[in-house]
Amino acid sequence: MTIVQKQHQSVVFLASEEMEQAGGVAHGFSTRLGGISEGMWASLNLGVSRGDDPDHVRENYRRFLTAIGAQGPRMAMSNQVHENHVRVITKADVKEDPYEKVSYEADGLVTDLPGVTLVIFSADCLPILYYDPVRQVVAAAHAGWRGTAADIAGAVVRKMEEVYGCDPQNILAAIGPGIGPCCFETHEDVPNAMMAAFSTPVLKYLHIQENGKYSVDLKGINAMRLEKAGIPTENIGVCELCTSCHPDLFWSHRQVGTNRGSMAAAIGLK
Repeated sequence: MTIVQKQHQSVVFLASEEMEQAGGVAHGFSTRLGGISEGMWASLNLGVSRGDDPDHVRENYRRFLTAIGAQGPRMAMSNQVHENHVRVITKADVKEDPYEKVSYEADGLVTDLPGVTLVIFSADCLPILYYDPVRQVVAAAHAGWRGTAADIAGAVVRKMEEVYGCDPQNILAAIGPGIGPCCFETHEDVPNAMMAAFSTPVLKYLHIQENGKYSVDLKGINAMRLEKAGIPTENIGVCELCTSCHPDLFWSHRQVGTNRGSMAAAIGLK
């Protein structure tokens, strides 16, 4: 699968060509370009807990959702906690204001409700979007290193199978922009967690550096877990852009810490 950069008016975002060609779905990975926020949030900040002007953030959502072709403002979000819980989104979870409080924790969201956009946040962690055009089911996942080690990528696929009867062979999965192995340098706790979870198949994504630290390829590990869950290789797309390497396009927690905005990945049935 191929992930390409697109632009609608001032909003720059990324999308899967194959998901677009399949039809019936609106989706995209935001960048930091095309909004009205100022200062450290400039300009398309979609994070609701970063101290930005709420009116600016609301306008940024309007612009982003319009750019990806979403059906109005109805959306669902979660409190992300770097684990592997997947929530099935029902009508009770849907809101129209991004600042409306969310009572549940989840790093994966899945639904078959048309006209509802699932939203997850990132600024180095990996956003993953899923679409089953046969069963008409969409999902989104937030995969930091802890969520990756807990197999959030595979947990979403299993929830799609369990709740909606999806066949992994039909699922399209797109891994969006996130920190690459070029910049994700860690101590041994991260590779140890990956080895404990996935054993030797994960070794090719872990590389020790001359300084004794490790380079970790989270995108490669999550793509591997999507394949392990049954999604064909040709149905998996990976955005190779590193959020830490491209401060002109993305916010990076590793680069600037908490003084930043947040990107969002969004997907919804039309």
